[in-house]
Amino acid sequence: MKLNIAKIAGAAALVTGLAGGALAQEYPFRDITTAVVWGAGGGTDSINRMIMAEMEKHLPVSINVINQTGGVAGSNGMVYVQNQADDGYTLVGLSESNVTAAVQGGWDQKFDYWYPFIVGGSPDLISVPANSPYNTLQELVDAAKAAPSTIPAAASGAGSIHHLNLLAIENGANATFKFVPYKGSAPGQEAAIAGEVALVVTSLAEQAALIEGGKLKPLAMLTPESVEIAGMSVPSAFDIYDGLDKYLPLKQAIGFAVHNSASDDVKAKLGDAFEKAIASDVVAEWAVANNYDVGGQYGEEAQALFATLESTFAYTLKDLGATTVDPASLGIEKP
Repeated sequence: MKLNIAKIAGAAALVTGLAGGALAQEYPFRDITTAVVWGAGGGTDSINRMIMAEMEKHLPVSINVINQTGGVAGSNGMVYVQNQADDGYTLVGLSESNVTAAVQGGWDQKFDYWYPFIVGGSPDLISVPANSPYNTLQELVDAAKAAPSTIPAAASGAGSIHHLNLLAIENGANATFKFVPYKGSAPGQEAAIAGEVALVVTSLAEQAALIEGGKLKPLAMLTPESVEIAGMSVPSAFDIYDGLDKYLPLKQAIGFAVHNSASDDVKAKLGDAFEKAIASDVVAEWAVANNYDVGGQYGEEAQALFATLESTFAYTLKDLGATTVDPASLGIEKP
């Protein structure tokens, strides 16, 4: 049988042309995956599922959200995405708590490995059990000053955003509480309700249902703004203590990131979809309903915010003796 060389050559050229065309397609031409480093149903997971659904409306592909949990400070999920190609098809869903992974030995990179997008976060506040004798932050601080290091306070784990906010209040108000670490915000809040601790520092999003249900009594927001909830006006701690802005606010930064080494085109396409999603009514309504502040920073602006968080968290943990890696060895500067 004679081979038709011309036809074979033509077919080969067609296949080559199709392959070349596929490679030349503009990003994104296939579905994107976002690997969230924390568990399903949590704040980082919920925010990522919400923002990805909105971003999909401005992209020609779908975005699938999965969970890659475990490790130190969410390091399993970050390492998983780190090991994927930097082509923009695998994103990492993360939060401010991930900035401690490196100094705790979870991975070996500064946080500027990522090009982040910050959807937002919920502000922290100090609350006490509903039956607490303390009705104002001033009363609570006065009691702590009268008996230093005796009033038990829950603020999630050592080095968490909530613990750092507790330390900031201590520094700003010149008072010392007895810090009791818990494995997460929910156990700390439950401890306050049960009377195991006298106060708890977590986010408004996490406390809202407990405040509205009459189980926790809010004393002060740890942001410059006051908040209205359950028919109450929760004052800002900034209105009570001058100079508190030296230590606060330390706010959550929840969102996602792509490799910083990704192409400018990938970053631009994601940035455009992100901007449009952040500006949507859906995001605004979701934030109000869930007690979140919308951020909207990405790229260099978001990297600067994360750098501040990384520095503050890393050296606070070092001072607490909770680091396995010296922040300076990673190039993390002191705050």
